Amino acid sequence: MATATPRPLGAFSDLTSELGICFGGDYNPEQWPREVWQEDAELMVGAGVNLVTVGVFSWARLEPSPGDYDFAWLDEVLDLLHAHGIAVDLATPTASPPPWLGILHPETLPVNPDGVRLAAGSRNQFTPASQVYRERALAIATAMAKRYAAHPAVRMWHVGNEFGQIDFGDEAARDFRLWLRERHGTIDALNDAWGTVVWAQRYRDFDEIVPPRRMPYLVNPAQSLDFRRYTSWALQRVFAEQRDAIRAAGAAQPVTTNFMGFEPLTDLWEWADEVDVVADDQYPDHASPTVSSDIALVQDLMRSLGDGRPWVLMEQAISATSWRPHNLPKSAERARLDSLQAVARGADAICFFQWRQARTGAERFHSAMLPHAGADTEVFRTTCALGADMRRLRPVVGGRVAASVALLFDWPSRWAAEEPGRPTERLRTLEQVARWHRALWRRGIAVDLVRPGADLSAYRTVLVPHTYIVETDAAAALRAAVEGGASLVVGPFSGVADGNAGILTGRSPVLLRDLVGVSGEEWVGLPDAPTPLAMESAWEAAPDTAEATVLGERLRADGAEVLARFASGHLAGAPAITRHRVGEGTAWYLGAVVSDDALTAVLDDALDASEVTGVLPDRVLPDGVEAVQRGAALFLLNHGDEPRHLTVPGARRDLLSDADVEGRLELAPGAAMVLIERHAE
Repeated sequence: MATATPRPLGAFSDLTSELGICFGGDYNPEQWPREVWQEDAELMVGAGVNLVTVGVFSWARLEPSPGDYDFAWLDEVLDLLHAHGIAVDLATPTASPPPWLGILHPETLPVNPDGVRLAAGSRNQFTPASQVYRERALAIATAMAKRYAAHPAVRMWHVGNEFGQIDFGDEAARDFRLWLRERHGTIDALNDAWGTVVWAQRYRDFDEIVPPRRMPYLVNPAQSLDFRRYTSWALQRVFAEQRDAIRAAGAAQPVTTNFMGFEPLTDLWEWADEVDVVADDQYPDHASPTVSSDIALVQDLMRSLGDGRPWVLMEQAISATSWRPHNLPKSAERARLDSLQAVARGADAICFFQWRQARTGAERFHSAMLPHAGADTEVFRTTCALGADMRRLRPVVGGRVAASVALLFDWPSRWAAEEPGRPTERLRTLEQVARWHRALWRRGIAVDLVRPGADLSAYRTVLVPHTYIVETDAAAALRAAVEGGASLVVGPFSGVADGNAGILTGRSPVLLRDLVGVSGEEWVGLPDAPTPLAMESAWEAAPDTAEATVLGERLRADGAEVLARFASGHLAGAPAITRHRVGEGTAWYLGAVVSDDALTAVLDDALDASEVTGVLPDRVLPDGVEAVQRGAALFLLNHGDEPRHLTVPGARRDLLSDADVEGRLELAPGAAMVLIERHAE
C-alpha cells in the first residue's frame, strides 16, 4: 500500500487549485472482479476523471463479520487509482450496514410510525438513535481513518451517505426524551411549550413521551416539530462522531457528506458548519417544465450554505435514473447543461452516480458514466466530452457568485407550516419559494438563501415568500434591512407562529405588522375558482389583470399604501397587495397567493426601488435562457428547444469553444457559453 506523511489540515480549495474542476463519480470496485479495475482506471484517465468516491456501500466487504476487517482489496484499489493520478474521496460505509448487524442487533433497525420494525437487506437500515449502531459505525470509520489518513490517493473524506433516516421505535423514544430534557429543562416547561392543556395531553414526566407515532387523530404540532428537530440533530450527531474520529486518526483532508437539496428530515442550516465543504446530490425530474429553475434554486442553496464558497455536486445522473415510475433519459446536451449549470452557480466539482453501471442489485438500470454496453456508446462519449469541458473551465475555479437579493428559507418553519389542521393544505412553503426564485432566475438576478435572523446588510432586496415561524431576531433583522434602504417583500401566512409552533396572538403578522404597515384578523382558504384582484390606479406597475388563489388574509391598512384589493368573495374590498415606506427602504406585503403576473409586478417594483438588475441588459431573458455571473465568467445556458438571441456587453471569449464573441449572439438549443472578457493584446 502506498504511504505518505500526513499533510497539514487542508481545504477543498487546495484540491481544486491542483486539479481544477474535479470530475468523476462514485466508484464501486467491490462489485466487480479484480481484472476490471485496471480497465476502469485506464478509461477514467481517458475520460478526464480526476476524483472518485470509493467505499460508500462497502461495509459488508470491509467487515464481513463483526470486528473482522478486510482492507487488502481497498489497499489495492487506492494504490491503483493513485498510480493513475486519480484522487479519492474515501467514504465511511456506514449508510448501509451489513445484514449481520441487524440480525445480531435488531434494535439497530428503524421502526416506522405504525410500529413495524423494518428488516435488513436493503440500505439505510439503521436508526441514528441506536448506541450499538453508532459504536459499530464509529469503529469501522476509525479503522479506515487510521489506515488511510496518510494515503496519497485520499484527498477528501465522505461520511455516510444521504443522511435522511428516521425512526419511531423505542431506541428513538429514549433518545428523544434525553433531547427534550436538554431543550426544555423541566416537564412543566415542555407542557407549556407544547400547549398540552389542549386535548388533555399534559405529561407528568418525560418518560411518558413517545415519538409522534400513528395516533387516532392529529398529532400535537409542537411535538411533531420537536421530533423533526431531534431527528435532524440525531443524524448530525452520527456524522459528527465519525468526522471527529477521522480527525483524531490524523486525517487532514476535508471531510463532508452528501446533502439532498431541500430534503425534509435535515435542517441544513444546522449542518452547514459541520462540513468542510458543502456537497449535494441532485436528480431533477426533466419531465417538469420548471426543472431548470427548480434545480438552480437548489444550487443557490448549496452555495449559500457554504457562505458563497465553491461546493461539490457529488451525485447526478448522466442519463436516466431507475427509481421513478417512468424514467426519462437525458440527452447529451441536457447532461452537459446540468453540469455547466452547477458550475455556473458555484460548484467546483461535477460528479455522477456512478462510474460503471451496476450489473446486479436494485440500481442495475440507473445510468452510469460507463454503461453496460461499454465505452463505444453515446453515454460514454458524453462522459468524455464533459471531462474535456471541465478542463477548459479551470479559469473559473474559486470564483464566486455575488448576489444582491436574499431569500429567506427555514426548515423548522417549513415543518411547522405543513402540519395538518391549517386553513389550507394547498399552501406549500417550497412551492412558493420556487415561484419567487423563478421570477428572478428569468431576469438573470443572483439570489442567496438565508436563514431567519441572519445579517441582511449585504443585500438590497429581501424576499420572504412564506416563513410561518418568525421570532424576534428575524423580525429585527428584517426591520434593520428596510430601515437601511432595502426592499422587502413578504408573502402570505408568514409570521404566524413562534418557535414552538404556537400561534402568535394579536393582529397578524404580529412581529412584522408595524414594518409592513398592515394587520390581519383572519386567514381563509380561497375557492377553487381564482378570485380577481382590483388594481389601484396609483400603482404604476400594476398588471392588467391579477388573481388570488389558495389562501387569502383579511387585512386592514395601518399606514401602508394599498396597491390591490380583493374584487369579490369572502374578502371583497380587503387589501391584497400593499406597500409601506419605512426609514430608507420599502416593504411590500402580499395578503394572498397571487397570480404570476401580480407577483412579477411586485418583485419588479421592489427590484427597481433597490436598483437591482440582472447580468444582461434585457430585463427579462428569452424563454429558457439562464445567465449567471460567476467571478469573471458569464455563463449563458439555453435550456429551451429554440435558438435564442442575446446582447452581451463588451468583447469576450468563450472558454468552451475558444471563439470570440461580441454584441449580439445566437445561442442554439441546448447550447452553452462561458464568456470572459477579451483583453486587447
